[in-house]
Amino acid sequence: MAWISLILAGLFEAFGVVTINKLNNRRNWQSLLLLILGFGASFLFLAYAMNTLPMGTAYAIWTGIGSAGGALLGILIYGESKDWRRIGCIALILGAAIGLKLVA
Repeated sequence: MAWISLILAGLFEAFGVVTINKLNNRRNWQSLLLLILGFGASFLFLAYAMNTLPMGTAYAIWTGIGSAGGALLGILIYGESKDWRRIGCIALILGAAIGLKLVA
């Protein structure tokens, strides 16, 4: 259950990053509420996962999912660069997170 919680925490972090851009583009209370809910849920799921998983592993995977997810959402939603080198770096981040899961 801790791993599922950690994955959810990373996904909510990626959502929070997207809402930062949304808030910068459109300053309204809905964007702010989504930002607070996204990061709030992310921290709650991370805290739950860290009751079981080692702190270093949990934090590395959380940031990896969040950063890779944020980059992928930037490509999908905001039309950011789809350069093969960028995609390769995202794959490296996800590969490292999977590697941590395998050794933890």
